Amino acid sequence: MEGETMVDPFVVDGFGAFTLGIVVYFLGARLTRKFPILQRYSIPEPVSGGLLAAIVALAVVVFTGREISYDLTARDFLLVYFFTTVGLNARVSDLLRGGPVLAVLLGLTIGYMILQNLIGALGATLFGLPPQAGVLLGTASLIGGHGTAIAWGPTIQSDYAISGAAELGIASATIGLILASLLGGPIARFLIERNNLVAEIHPEEHMPTAAAPEEGAEDDKEINKISIMRSILWIHLSIAIGFTVFTALEEAGVKLPLFVPCLLSAILLANVIPAIFPRRKWRARSKATDLISEFSLSVFLSMSLMSMELWTLASSAGVLTVTMAMQAVVAVAYIVLVVFRAMGRTYFAGVLSAGFAGFTLGATPTAIANMTAVTQRYGPSPVAFIVLPLVSAFFVDIANAILIKWFLSLW
Repeated sequence: MEGETMVDPFVVDGFGAFTLGIVVYFLGARLTRKFPILQRYSIPEPVSGGLLAAIVALAVVVFTGREISYDLTARDFLLVYFFTTVGLNARVSDLLRGGPVLAVLLGLTIGYMILQNLIGALGATLFGLPPQAGVLLGTASLIGGHGTAIAWGPTIQSDYAISGAAELGIASATIGLILASLLGGPIARFLIERNNLVAEIHPEEHMPTAAAPEEGAEDDKEINKISIMRSILWIHLSIAIGFTVFTALEEAGVKLPLFVPCLLSAILLANVIPAIFPRRKWRARSKATDLISEFSLSVFLSMSLMSMELWTLASSAGVLTVTMAMQAVVAVAYIVLVVFRAMGRTYFAGVLSAGFAGFTLGATPTAIANMTAVTQRYGPSPVAFIVLPLVSAFFVDIANAILIKWFLSLW
């Protein structure tokens, strides 16, 4: 605040933040073992550990007056690594099966985005704020996340005389991330167990084969030096291509998260190269790739949750509490009554429901973590892990920018 002497924050450098992220994951794993309810409702280990770490950070701020600042460069790199591994594990057959539901999921998401901004506007007006502030209690912060909230906050503050708009958006995004992490698992558990749903296991993907061993096949079944190095090489080739595409698009004025072209490049490489060079058996899909994927996501989410600045919530406690409660209730109802039914009431729809809660209230990585926790408990659903990121990370960013401008022009 103006007029107050700023105290230098505790600064945690990139190496320290990365290391602490690993520690926080183990803390969450310990909590999961100690409190079975966390496992029963598919709460990811990074979420429970990260939330506890964020609460500890809040206590430090309260008692010392010094904030904690993390260098999150490693976290952002892990995000790119994770989505690249998702692409490397994608099969064209899965994409073809998931194609028709992509459009349905996008339509459901856009419909929910409109509803989310209306709830935000209602919450804002209930507390005497201009209705334009509703986008900061809606899609700009929830579906958009911290980055979109920071980008739109100053504009809304200057154009509509809303004091502290950026802080309001950041606080909304923080609460949304917490809600997204805590609601996805219980929603999926309710839908799956109530409807007696089971995973569809495809024999060619999950059953052992009686065929003769192929060259390099042993590396796909084991995690060793060769398999890990091969996976890292695939990942880096995909990122190199994805970064080239990202740079070209940026120069053309098209803004996308870096992980989107990396994801698409990985899908292309993993499916085209084996088809062109079938005798090389240079495989992207392996246990080593899965291991790298799980590691990247777990540490990314741990770092994201532990770095939440919970002390920023106090200044807007009233409007945040009421509006975020409304957002949570409507999100659960929409997922259970609309999304699950529209997506076919299948096991796939149940897993996707956990992901829908994750990205509409938090972020795409939260959605993936939710779905991962659910599939670890109930069984695989490969199509969900391809369809959801394409909608949540590609199409939604474009739709959100259009919807935010439209809502701001209504009043």
